[in-house]
Amino acid sequence: MELTPKQIVRELDRYIIGQDEAKRAVAVALRNRYRRAQLPDEVRREIVPKNILMVGPTGVGKTEIARRLARLVDAPFVKVEATKFTEVGYVGRDVESIVRDLVEASIRMCKDQAAEKVKVRAQALAEEKIIDLILHPNRKPQNPIDMLLGNQRPQDPAPSEEERRRLSGRADELRERLRRGELEDMEIQVEVEEAPQEVEINGASVSIGTIMGDMMPKKTRMRRMKIRDARRVIEAEESQNLIDMDEVKDEAVRRAEQDGIVFIDEIDKVAGRSAQGGPDVSREGVQRDILPIVEGTTVNTKYGPVHTDYILFIAAGAFHVSKPSDLIPELQGRFPVRVSLKPLTKEDFKAILSQTDNALTRQYAALLGVDHVHLTFDDSALTALAEAAEEENATKEDIGARRLHTLFEKVLEDISFNAAGDMPDVEVLINGAYVAEHLGEDAKKMDLKRYIL
Repeated sequence: MELTPKQIVRELDRYIIGQDEAKRAVAVALRNRYRRAQLPDEVRREIVPKNILMVGPTGVGKTEIARRLARLVDAPFVKVEATKFTEVGYVGRDVESIVRDLVEASIRMCKDQAAEKVKVRAQALAEEKIIDLILHPNRKPQNPIDMLLGNQRPQDPAPSEEERRRLSGRADELRERLRRGELEDMEIQVEVEEAPQEVEINGASVSIGTIMGDMMPKKTRMRRMKIRDARRVIEAEESQNLIDMDEVKDEAVRRAEQDGIVFIDEIDKVAGRSAQGGPDVSREGVQRDILPIVEGTTVNTKYGPVHTDYILFIAAGAFHVSKPSDLIPELQGRFPVRVSLKPLTKEDFKAILSQTDNALTRQYAALLGVDHVHLTFDDSALTALAEAAEEENATKEDIGARRLHTLFEKVLEDISFNAAGDMPDVEVLINGAYVAEHLGEDAKKMDLKRYIL
């Protein structure tokens, strides 16, 4: 990834309004990874990521910045909440599961990329297998117990030359019809693998087959399905057979170690000294358990040991009740870059609705367009929605940009309910008067709240 910090910020600007300080911090952290990768090994080993602590109210873009950053560079990413973890000895999740989750995310990413490389080959093999199933519908699968004992199924007699020519011509005809999509609704019997039974061990899900070392043959069953569904199942099976899983695992572990990003949310909920005991007795213990993961340790996973020294950690919290200095000093030192995110203003809300690529106005227009209702929002509507969002966040709980979801559902409730798809195309203009009419009762409640002490 050779994006410069300015280019990274420009990409983030497409989805997140404002918060320039946080965007600059993550952009520099990301660029430093590229710079580190270009250095000699002896220098590279000494350079570790500068972890980031984001401080700001909910709904202002903390999680979205980290998620978009990971998607931008195609890096393994996992989001965890600090409140889900407890000190060792208490009931709850072990902090090492953070690293195991990251490796699993990396495995999925690398496996998807490997599957994309063999997709064409898998499609061709799946097509041949479907043709074979149509030509030989009564062929029975091998019994797993016989396979285990080495008992071979008796071979079918070799077809005659005339029979081979007939089957070849029939196969060519089926191949053409398959490619034209004429056989999609035809039903065939497909042998599918049954998902192995899974058990919970230390908060991780482990299959029985893995515990047995994959010694037992995979259990299969015959399932009748249409060709359009069978193609997806068979392609996935052929793709799995073509992928070198050892190579995928090695690459996934390497990417998790070198490129992984861990976002620890609600870090403020475990801040505060807990020497007084009580229900929050494990707060400081959680911090001490997170500390070795952040500063660099080795975690054993089912794919091998994973070193956390070069994983980028981004922690975030509102810190309404506590403050960053309430974290234990050792953990504070592991997050040297500290950025503050500002509450959203009316101008920010309006920009969110009009300037971002994933604006709610575009999302709702696309959703209702399915039912032939074509929404258009004029500038007065955006202003009214932005003012209402700012007002509600001021008089009620400040939930940031998430307030816009509540307002949109209220404003578009009637249209969403009445749109049924059985009507001709309808053009609907949403303006400020329409927004005021549908938020009327809520607006009166907000006005009253101003005078309640």
